[in-house]
Amino acid sequence: MDTLSYKTVSANKATVTKEWLHVDAEGQTLGRLSSVVAVLLRGKHKPNFTPHVDCGDNVIITNAEKINLTGKKWTDKSYIRHTGYPGGQRSLTAQELYDKNPERLIEKAVKGMLPKNKLGAALFRNLKVYAGADHNQEAQQPKTVNLNEFK
Repeated sequence: MDTLSYKTVSANKATVTKEWLHVDAEGQTLGRLSSVVAVLLRGKHKPNFTPHVDCGDNVIITNAEKINLTGKKWTDKSYIRHTGYPGGQRSLTAQELYDKNPERLIEKAVKGMLPKNKLGAALFRNLKVYAGADHNQEAQQPKTVNLNEFK
């Protein structure tokens, strides 16, 4: 048997084909939306997925202000940060964070589902989130992804 015929092909930065995808967050649940977007950003839906390469797509999320949270998460879910000073722990509920900046709610959820290294930081830069229905990436001609049909 010819051993060269079944070598695994590993993608690299030059051979990756990146697309622009548009996701409408209206009526979607935060966690389910974020997990699908993390898969799209990472490139795990592609047959040439390579774990150490940014082979995912660029994702645009619109209507971030129309996202849903189930149960009592609006009041019970808290986002904790630290100022760096003693006693500097601060927290916001999901509702407070949403009132300040609705895009940040989706960004934090997606970022938590990406790798915690330089690759994860590079993947996160491929995400654009907008509160309203319009966005600045019309020139990239993004394809619309229906999350209800995405498996």
